[in-house]
Amino acid sequence: MSENQLETIISERIRRQGRITFCDYMAACLYEPGLGYYTSPGRKVGTAGDFYTSITVHAAFGRVIAREIARMWRSLGQPIGFTLVEVGAGHGRLACDIMDFLAEREPDCYAASTLLLVEQEPSLAEAQAALLSVHGQKLGWRSPAQLSELRFSGVLYSNELLDAMPVHRVVMTAEGLREVYVTLQDGQLAEELDHPSTPHLEQYLARYGTPLLVGQEAEVSLAGLAWLEAVAASLEQGFLLTVDYGFPKEELYTPRRRQGTLLCYHQHRVEDNPYIRLGQQDITTHINFSALMERGAELGLTTVWFGEQYRFLLTAGIVEEFEAIESADLSEADKLKARLTLKRLIMPEGGMGDTFRVLVQSRGVERPQLGCIRGIGL
Repeated sequence: MSENQLETIISERIRRQGRITFCDYMAACLYEPGLGYYTSPGRKVGTAGDFYTSITVHAAFGRVIAREIARMWRSLGQPIGFTLVEVGAGHGRLACDIMDFLAEREPDCYAASTLLLVEQEPSLAEAQAALLSVHGQKLGWRSPAQLSELRFSGVLYSNELLDAMPVHRVVMTAEGLREVYVTLQDGQLAEELDHPSTPHLEQYLARYGTPLLVGQEAEVSLAGLAWLEAVAASLEQGFLLTVDYGFPKEELYTPRRRQGTLLCYHQHRVEDNPYIRLGQQDITTHINFSALMERGAELGLTTVWFGEQYRFLLTAGIVEEFEAIESADLSEADKLKARLTLKRLIMPEGGMGDTFRVLVQSRGVERPQLGCIRGIGL
């Protein structure tokens, strides 16, 4: 196996300082400056990328979220200053769909809003600014490191952010919990098991997991908890809206998932080997929504709603998007194509409808009036 530049860097790092945790290895593969999957040039999503997201399927996804954001603004009493924060903004497509809808359909909310874009890759700011140029006076940028410095009232939202945060991998053995480390054997990357690098891993599983069987592998996202703690400290009043693929702890750590949930994506193909194409393939895991809800409660966040994406979209406004297609000046063939595209977002089987979950949390909001709570027919 020939080494690419990132593999050379990681191998030299291991030779110099010894083995590293899988978490540190995954962080390098995804975020090594200039070489990581998310910190290097190139299209990651869509037809020309490695995977699809709800954003790339249809603008209706962002429009439905915008409908809910407008309801969140009203639930806060229609404040004059209303801050939207998108973490993991990518090329800005979701932000553009949201702001376009607010400008068109919710002008009062739009007038009150400002948008902060947070993205690990600084070069994306130019693409975001170009795509959102019509909303330029309302835009601002922050790095992930600056996120904890924010203090705002409004809505922080993310789509497929937490699944790309580095995780520790663990295995339950007859002798107890062991962690996966990355080392070198005969000059090649290899794994070895040893005692956990931090007691926080066992503490996490005890608080936010379920007992593992001997031989069962799992992932622990300490980074996800740290991120939640940072954004919870930033949010003075308002909402967190998290869209991602994952499960409550009973489903995530079920014995049926004996190999854990870690997967890699490259050119729309699923891989299970994270030690090839370093920096050129996505490495991802399903997130633990129970940890977000339970730790969120400890941090003063209220769980407003949690469920499958199809339920969220149906109750928050995608029916109106189907109606807009029917009333549009389109040919029947184009209408059919648009309807089928939207169905990918809500189909429970074979689509994205039950693969993705939506979590809405709030701070300091009395009886929020949201579509996901009140149901269809608002």
